Amino acid sequence: MPIRLIVGLGNPGPEYEQTRHNAGFWLVDNLAGSRLTRETRYNALAAKTSIGGQEVWLLEPQTYMNRSGQSVGALARFYKILPDDILVVHDELDLPPGTAKIKKGGSSGGHNGLKDITAALGTQDYWRLRIGIGHPRNMNMQQQVADYVLHRPRKEEQALINEAIEKSLDVIPMLCEGKFEAAMMKLHSTAK
Repeated sequence: MPIRLIVGLGNPGPEYEQTRHNAGFWLVDNLAGSRLTRETRYNALAAKTSIGGQEVWLLEPQTYMNRSGQSVGALARFYKILPDDILVVHDELDLPPGTAKIKKGGSSGGHNGLKDITAALGTQDYWRLRIGIGHPRNMNMQQQVADYVLHRPRKEEQALINEAIEKSLDVIPMLCEGKFEAAMMKLHSTAK
């Protein structure tokens, strides 16, 4: 089945706009251009578009990260979109900046947005596009994780994150056509 809903995770508001935790928003912003509009029934910014010849919903929940499932669950239920047809794009501490990986299912890895989406969908079996932001301990930083994700990346990290987003955008049409293996092979072979 092709992807019918692409969800970018982040926190709403200008104070969070440039923080690492908003990497999912950054990718969806690239896909949507200026098409996102406020949809109060989903408490989100949303747009319907065509990618890879398929109709796809783009969604940026406007709840805080730990309540992202409210928006995802509401839109998925209304349009009868199955978890198999959902791609959640999020920041990933366990991958270095410049890396992006696709996977289906698995634990939330402590990511509060994923925890809430899993609770709302009743399953972990949805697709994830993980945008690497690095972990503070692997970058010789004394910062706590919560503080780290809510701060802006350093200039060199931002350039690498942007590269990972660009590489990811190249495979999104393949995902929307249901070509998961090919998309993973292409993205993972170009990852650092």
